[in-house]
Amino acid sequence: MKMKPTIRDVAKAAGVSIATVSKALNGVDVVKAETKLKVLAAAKELNYVPNLLGKQLKSGQTNMLGFFTNSVSGPYFYALIESIARTADNMGFGLNVFVTKRHDTIQNYLFGNVVDGVIVFESRITGPDVDMISQHRVPAIFLDRPMVADKIGSITFNSYQEAFDATAYLISLGRRKIAYLAGYPDNYDSNERQRGYEDALKKYGLPVNKDLIILGLFEEPTSYSEMRRFISLHPEDIPDGILAGNDISAIGAMRALKESGISVPQEVSVIGFDDVEIAQYFQPSLTTTRNPIGRQGVLAVKQLVGMISNNDQGQSEVLDGQLVVRNSTTIK
Repeated sequence: MKMKPTIRDVAKAAGVSIATVSKALNGVDVVKAETKLKVLAAAKELNYVPNLLGKQLKSGQTNMLGFFTNSVSGPYFYALIESIARTADNMGFGLNVFVTKRHDTIQNYLFGNVVDGVIVFESRITGPDVDMISQHRVPAIFLDRPMVADKIGSITFNSYQEAFDATAYLISLGRRKIAYLAGYPDNYDSNERQRGYEDALKKYGLPVNKDLIILGLFEEPTSYSEMRRFISLHPEDIPDGILAGNDISAIGAMRALKESGISVPQEVSVIGFDDVEIAQYFQPSLTTTRNPIGRQGVLAVKQLVGMISNNDQGQSEVLDGQLVVRNSTTIK
């Protein structure tokens, strides 16, 4: 069996020292361009593959980032993970995605030197875990809550203001009985959107009716079934406007309304959040707040790599969305 080529073989073929090969393959600037080309050509000719594990053990770095999340389903996460992975690759890092309900598994991966830094969208990572992340100086970026410390930062959406503005827009259309289709009870964005929704109602002199806060859990099937249940229990008390916690929830609610013979947008106007791709193609096309999901992923990786490579401090950044008016809303 043919032996795998070693770094010693590359050095011999290129006529240089092992140290020079190591520097050339790792992009160290002190190596002359001509020498580097000679080393790379020899490595290619020999089909030499560096021992990444050995390199990691020597440097203490894995060149891997971790993304911890409670879900990877749905168009929001497709767009987010694609953005994170592409940006990480461009910056010389790989990406591991961790989806687990086991808290001990989360801790093992967080503190087991499996990755150099983490991006977090996981409500099971609570206050004590954040304290441990800080104590262990694990570079971390949170996407599901605002957070800032020495090696901890966050990239979040301006969910409160976006919800306030979307609710105010429904009110400007003459809608007076507006429901909120909430996400998970412990989710920062869902709670901020509910707070913005309630404050807008109060500002414009409308009552906050807790019966009009419906738990859709950011899921189309749940939003659909909960909307159908609400309609069957309150046939004479249907809202004339709905602010949904995300686009998928809005689509589930619109399906339930249409199947119940209730017209969208004439009888009930609906607004979502995120502006995922399906929003513009659903019938009627969905009015929604366009959140810069791709930019969230890019900024998360750039800030995280800055903390890993340059010892940067964590920062909390808030991204503004934009209301995109389509056909699911109209004047009453």
